[in-house]
Amino acid sequence: MPKILPAAGGDVVEIILADHRWFEEALRELRDVRSDRAAVLADLATVLIAHAEAEESKVYPALRRKDAIDADEVEHSEHEHAEGNDALLALMEVDDTGSEEFSEKLHELSEALTHHLDEEERDVLNPARTDVDEGVRRRLGDSFAEERARLIESGCGDIANVRKVVAAEQQNN
Repeated sequence: MPKILPAAGGDVVEIILADHRWFEEALRELRDVRSDRAAVLADLATVLIAHAEAEESKVYPALRRKDAIDADEVEHSEHEHAEGNDALLALMEVDDTGSEEFSEKLHELSEALTHHLDEEERDVLNPARTDVDEGVRRRLGDSFAEERARLIESGCGDIANVRKVVAAEQQNN
């Protein structure tokens, strides 16, 4: 099972990419019927919620101020986070990790997450890499890692919190 990555600072692009690779590994683990799916899902929920919330509060606004991304890109990425969170909650609410329903909901989460990772790497991280000074990316990485760690420590992946996050996103749309 992939271990939750520690919140080390550094270039924000590299930190986010490391989380993306971790998400892909966690999804692979969830597809394996021999894995401890409940434990992997708990870790995935924690990192996914912390990652998305830290991006929305620390990364996107800074990249917007630096003109690396525009308001439409921020809105699109936040919308995709909401879709992923909906799919995550639907998977967390399945009681039997060995059921067909679990496989179906896992597929939906995997599709939403894979789509978002691909688009974010192309449309957000590439411009951040080319249009934002390395020193700014490092400061942003420290800020992102600190917020991500704070959220992980707060238990943000708990199903009650995921329900609150999804409800808040639905209210804002």
